[in-house]
Amino acid sequence: MKGGENVSNLAPKRLFSKRPILAFSLIVLLKSFLTWMVVFGGPNWTTLLKEVPFALIVFCLIEWFATKRKLVYYLSANLLMTGILFAVLMYYKYYGVIVTYSALNQVNQVTAVSNSVFSLMDPYYLLVFIDIVVMGYYLIRRRKGQYWKAASQKRVSRSVLAALFGISLALCLFNILPNRASMNEIVKAEQMGILNYEAYTILSNKKQELVKPTEITQARIDKLKQIEKPAAPQLWNAASGKNLIIIQMESFQNFLINLKIDGQEITPNMNKLANESYYFNNFYQGVGQGNTSDAEFIVNTSYYIPPNGAATQVYPKKELPSLPRLMQQHGYDTATFHTNVVEFWNRSELYKALGFNRYYDKQFFGEEDSVFFAASDEVLYAKTAAELAKMDQGDKPFYAQVISMSSHHPFTIPERKYKMELPKRYENTFVGDYIRAQNYADYALGLFIDDLKQRGIWDNSVIVLYGDHLGLPIYSLDRDDKELMKEIYGHDYGSAEMINIPLIISGSGITEPKVFNQLGGQVDILPTVANLFGFPLDRQIHFGQDILNNASVNLLPQRYYLPTGSFVSSDELFLSGSGYEDGTHLPLPGASTVSLDSEDEFNRALELLKLSDSYVSQLPNWK
Repeated sequence: MKGGENVSNLAPKRLFSKRPILAFSLIVLLKSFLTWMVVFGGPNWTTLLKEVPFALIVFCLIEWFATKRKLVYYLSANLLMTGILFAVLMYYKYYGVIVTYSALNQVNQVTAVSNSVFSLMDPYYLLVFIDIVVMGYYLIRRRKGQYWKAASQKRVSRSVLAALFGISLALCLFNILPNRASMNEIVKAEQMGILNYEAYTILSNKKQELVKPTEITQARIDKLKQIEKPAAPQLWNAASGKNLIIIQMESFQNFLINLKIDGQEITPNMNKLANESYYFNNFYQGVGQGNTSDAEFIVNTSYYIPPNGAATQVYPKKELPSLPRLMQQHGYDTATFHTNVVEFWNRSELYKALGFNRYYDKQFFGEEDSVFFAASDEVLYAKTAAELAKMDQGDKPFYAQVISMSSHHPFTIPERKYKMELPKRYENTFVGDYIRAQNYADYALGLFIDDLKQRGIWDNSVIVLYGDHLGLPIYSLDRDDKELMKEIYGHDYGSAEMINIPLIISGSGITEPKVFNQLGGQVDILPTVANLFGFPLDRQIHFGQDILNNASVNLLPQRYYLPTGSFVSSDELFLSGSGYEDGTHLPLPGASTVSLDSEDEFNRALELLKLSDSYVSQLPNWK
């Protein structure tokens, strides 16, 4: 450089124009620090060696090959990496996982839930875009913009570029190659570096080796789950000939049952139902990227969610052995009710795959009394009850699934729907909004129950009611929210509490109320219902179990909200690390200790997932 000038004494603006490769690398590092602070609890010195080398590889290629418009390429690369880091921030805030390219399939869902997306954003997240705003301002100033563009065209020594590229590539490979086997996606991203991890997920993309369909038998599945089916199961055929109504409650977690805050009952109708019915309090979600639609898939198939993507996007063309088809084989009419458009989460394809006779969506429910993006739960239940009355007059019993919606994230229901007054400490908090929304959802459910009873449908039906997925992700809670949850639970709110949802079975055949403490999950609903209605499952592969008769053991593999390799067993929630050895053992509510020798369960859980993936992916397509 002229006059012995060196990088250390260049002014920042001259550094940017004369050495953009250094300036943009520094920018990426600062943005990486912010992202690591949110996702991994803070950056450290290794952040420099894990994030900057990837950026340097990109910038070296720009320096090497760009002969014109070099600054445009720098800005484009910076914008792309900024977009990736921002997506990681936002996605982690809700799911608690590192977003990958597979989530691009969800982009068309974002506009429908924009309120949820914006509610996750802490204002300081926008700092990742500050450099783009500043540079954009200066670049539109003609003289300054022309100066920067011209200055950035200066070439960097080819030998320097080659050395920088080689060192950066070596560091990237050093970060990636030893950590490929790590099961915990968050651990893997931290070990590799976020940008390296994103590139690795795209380039690796290896297909899972599938188990042959002939090798996937119910006996093999039952052995993995250690199920011993009783010769004379209890409550077999207890609900013979009755209607089946399955109600899926949006974002409803188990802690709400019998919860009182300052003496005020939050969900009185759910409480009454739980206290008068079969109530399973040790019940867990199994959903992933598809959330509500994943719950519909699991409950109606007794299969696990796919390894990547929502079930509605991965398995939409498959002719799925399902609860609707099982009910139809025994003379039932089937229908599903949801107030949103059927295209949302590709439900039009899902319902064909599941074999429902028909569906009712926004076209049927209209837009009156809208909450968020569809008609309110009050409208859902009123119009559904009227339609069920028509079905009840037919010559067939029916199976109806009803999907509630009004208590959807971010839980900011309109003021006209307030049915309770929150204590002052809960006002303007995420937890408070959640509780008020669930209080309204419970109110609407009470109207539905009364309506069904008045129409004579309730007494001729079995009602199965459960939460579809968590509503309060740990990663979305600030300090005040965590204190409120600690007040509710009496201890810190953790992963086991987060995925705990209720299951209630009510109606004909239920002789007396009972609380069941055995482990269960959404995958168990189909076989449990089949037992109540007396429908054999000998010829239908399923991964759940009848939790009315198999109470001693259960094993629930988990995906997505928890790292791959995690599972729930009778006494613990296991969270995988790089593998089993560095995993975390968390006792379930009511369990005082955990088994530190559960590697067999870990391996069996992984095999169950593999069998489910293999079986469903090789099913024939529906015609």
